[in-house]
Amino acid sequence: MHDLPLLLDPSEKSRGVATALAALLGPFGAHRFYVGKTGSGALMCATLGGLGVWWLYDLIVVAAGDFRDINGRRVS
Repeated sequence: MHDLPLLLDPSEKSRGVATALAALLGPFGAHRFYVGKTGSGALMCATLGGLGVWWLYDLIVVAAGDFRDINGRRVS
């Protein structure tokens, strides 16, 4: 339960940087590597963003401000 305040804190990662990375290098998972999600970033890179579908979904989620970092904190 002591992790709850940590989850409520925003991530130290920038939403602007994550959005730019998702837009420019999204099919290669650059935005996921940026927030520490290396496993899903590598999978995204191997599948070229799930043939574009996963990339488009992530781009919308990042731009909308609901993307989360490796610790579950919202990237803002």
